[in-house]
Amino acid sequence: MSHLNLKKQSRYTVLGVMSGTSLDGIDLCVSSFEFDSSWTFNIQIAKTVKYSEKWKYRLKTAIDLNASDLENLNEDYTQFLAEVIQTFITTYSDVKLDAICSHGHTVFHEPRLGKTLQIGNLPALATLLNRTVVCDFRSQDVAFGGQGAPLVPIGDALLFSNYDYCLNLGGFANISFAQNDQRIAFDICPANIVLNHYVSSLEMAYDSEGQIAAKGTVCHPLLDALNALEFYKQNPPKSLGLEWVQSEVFPLIETYNLEVSDLLRTVVEHCAIQISNTLKKYHLKNGLLTGGGVYNTFFMQRISELFGRDLEPENPTIVEFKEALIFGFLGVLKLRNEPNCLRSVTGASHNHSSGCIYFPEKTR
Repeated sequence: MSHLNLKKQSRYTVLGVMSGTSLDGIDLCVSSFEFDSSWTFNIQIAKTVKYSEKWKYRLKTAIDLNASDLENLNEDYTQFLAEVIQTFITTYSDVKLDAICSHGHTVFHEPRLGKTLQIGNLPALATLLNRTVVCDFRSQDVAFGGQGAPLVPIGDALLFSNYDYCLNLGGFANISFAQNDQRIAFDICPANIVLNHYVSSLEMAYDSEGQIAAKGTVCHPLLDALNALEFYKQNPPKSLGLEWVQSEVFPLIETYNLEVSDLLRTVVEHCAIQISNTLKKYHLKNGLLTGGGVYNTFFMQRISELFGRDLEPENPTIVEFKEALIFGFLGVLKLRNEPNCLRSVTGASHNHSSGCIYFPEKTR
């Protein structure tokens, strides 16, 4: 249920909740947003709740489920998410929240087919938490012909306008910047979603500081094949999902039968080339870098070397929780019935205020 006649406030305190494709965990970020000619924000508390191995497996394999099993997973995940959020609020937050603003977890995202699904966005979440919930931010944009991604650029534009660009190195590398008075944003290439997948064969969650990749050797035939993928020839708006990685990237990599270190080294080089090419193409200089990939020292070094400019991450809280912060902000904009999806970014038919607002069942 969406209620669009909510009274606008000058200040909101919300909990932003985000689960990314890299399955690092659930990011929770309590922030206040204040509007006085422009928006300002303050992060009050932010934590990541790691997934259990059971939940990692269920989420990783969700894409293969039939409709009935997927529905059951959605219900289970909504219940699990409510428990995680309630525990967080009880433990860490004693402030009055105007809303819980939750992204959910993406199972599939195929905007060209008009399909996107983020589980954990059921109306039951509001009732389980007994709070107002704003969620399901992508579906409406896809229905309007958009990519449904990336959604963070409206926050980049309104909260981080002092930077030329915002680059996030998460499961995918994505970028947002202003051009000709419009916000342009798109996914550049895969990042941690591929690196973490292959380092898991060594029973590691990630390649700490890129130490394994740094010892490897670039496989140039694979590098050339990755750089030749059709996606890189497309103009924005464009976005990537797990389906693309599974159908285009993994099969290509696996035809080369490489040692893990050489594989990681080649993927790092591929991603660094795509990212540095993008920064140079659009003449971008001063950037805000966020996402878990900024802790991959070797990855950052290769981007910097190819770009010809040192890239340095900012405040660690912003690095790790920017997406949760901005999904909280998307919720605030939805509560105000103001645009939180930009057609210049997603390719939708028009700017719009996306998401659903749910209230606890018993208060209706």
